[in-house]
Amino acid sequence: MIDKIYEIIEPSDEDGSKFSSVYDCIMLVSIVASMIPLVTKSDKPVFTIIDHVTVVIFILDYLLRLLTAKQKLNKGVKSYFLYPFQPMAIVDLLSILPSLIPINAGFKALRLLRIIRTLKVFRSLKIFRYSTNIRRLIKVLNRQTKSLMAVLSMALFYVFFTAIIMFNIEPGTFNNFFEAVYWAGISLTSVGYGDIIPVSTVGRMFTMLSAFVGVAIIALPSGIITAGYLEVLTEEKSKKDDE
Repeated sequence: MIDKIYEIIEPSDEDGSKFSSVYDCIMLVSIVASMIPLVTKSDKPVFTIIDHVTVVIFILDYLLRLLTAKQKLNKGVKSYFLYPFQPMAIVDLLSILPSLIPINAGFKALRLLRIIRTLKVFRSLKIFRYSTNIRRLIKVLNRQTKSLMAVLSMALFYVFFTAIIMFNIEPGTFNNFFEAVYWAGISLTSVGYGDIIPVSTVGRMFTMLSAFVGVAIIALPSGIITAGYLEVLTEEKSKKDDE
């Protein structure tokens, strides 16, 4: 019985049963519905009902996953104690707790209310479990971790390198080194808010060069992820063809 429940609730990259597909659809709809009260400031009863219904579904999902922890982790009885500390289990718990915290209506805890409302945003992370494309993207990121970390290291080095140069070229433009790092980060992504700008000719020429190099660095992760994504799609297609 528990094995059957596990097959239904656990998403798979392969074609699952109809019950599993229906369960995934129910959870996806519930996740999207649970976000509706967060995009409005209205306190109409319908939004409270939506929140209560979706949180009940999330609680049932969490209990079913805790019940099938042994099948998922394969560590015997310890699985039931280890599962609550899994990343997605923590996300599940954080998406449930805000709706279960009682607040006295007469107690004006606006800051607490805002924190609780913000925590409900964690519900959107639950979609990572049920979206095939997102799971595929996570697989790509795991495979390309070394390459992406190398690009990140290059970007961080470039930010600090250009920040040091600009901090010394235009000491009057920046009040402290952090502002220079902020400027370098914005220039690297070619956003350019315009709140901090170079005023000297040398500073502007260096800014132009920095922007050109920054565009090249920012483009690298896109190519790495695209190549990895195509590789995963090719592997999945090959598996289907073999079957």
